[in-house]
Amino acid sequence: MKEIDNSFYNDIRAILQQARNKAYSAVNYAMVEAYWSIGRRIIDEEQKGKERADYGANLIKNLSIALNTEFGKGFSVANLWNFRQFYLVFPSNEKLYTLCRELSWSHIRLIMRIDNLKAREYYLKESKSQGWSVRQLQRNINSHYYERLLSSSDKENESLVENENARDFIKDPYVLEFLNLPENEELKESTLEKNIINNLQAFLLEVGKGFSFVARQFRISTETSHFYIDLVFYNYILKCFVIIDLKTGKLTHQNIGQMDMYVRMFDDLKRSEDDNPTIGIILCSDKEDTVVRYSVLKDSEQLFASKYRLVLPTEEELKTELKREIQLIEEQQAVNEK
Repeated sequence: MKEIDNSFYNDIRAILQQARNKAYSAVNYAMVEAYWSIGRRIIDEEQKGKERADYGANLIKNLSIALNTEFGKGFSVANLWNFRQFYLVFPSNEKLYTLCRELSWSHIRLIMRIDNLKAREYYLKESKSQGWSVRQLQRNINSHYYERLLSSSDKENESLVENENARDFIKDPYVLEFLNLPENEELKESTLEKNIINNLQAFLLEVGKGFSFVARQFRISTETSHFYIDLVFYNYILKCFVIIDLKTGKLTHQNIGQMDMYVRMFDDLKRSEDDNPTIGIILCSDKEDTVVRYSVLKDSEQLFASKYRLVLPTEEELKTELKREIQLIEEQQAVNEK
């Protein structure tokens, strides 16, 4: 039997794969729409019997039994309550509902439990545009991805996903639990860097959209000296290089001065005419507000310092940290307005 030409086979394979993907999308679209419609119908029926306090619970229980008898598994009491909640969370907002129909039901179940409307909108848009898996979405929600972005912004940003401001791309803190490094032990910067490289895909997902890896220990040289930057990335949305300096201790003014020099050198020696100014991020284990407030970090649009956490913080810990960061930004704004 004559062997099939690889190019020919790959073309046929691509056609079938594309057809399967389209079929899956069509089925998913139809089922999400059906779940929303079921939720709406449940609410309509409940409102007719609202004088009876237990009407809703009994209605869903009886409906579950009837549907499972005719259509098989998939219509448990818990699922029907989810359909009901789906309609309540997205009752009439056509823009958000359209996004829902483009995501899987597993994505929607996670997003509809978020109380903050702006956060829900953010996770819907980013899940779709960035192709987040359900696992990645869950991690981002649990690590308060949206709130960490907002804490670094210089304003109450209602549309982070549509901005192209450098400050809106930088989080504080960064959560690096995927490195599997102990938080309470002394850590070498070389070890931190090595583990980031070994988990580069997870790190890119954490730093955000538009980042691509360029190099580690990137050398820039003058006539007499060589300097090595820990990590270099390029962000194709911001159209600029992003250089990261890793510090396993508390942020110092020496660290800031060093990064300021790196950014100036990189702009002078490596940046092309089409690139926007280089951004420098000092990733440190701790920092003091005073050091930030009285350094070039305060007014710079190119230099930033963010903490990293090696374990997922508790919700209370993260809220406290975010509140402190937002307060610092507000204080800086008040000083600038005087």
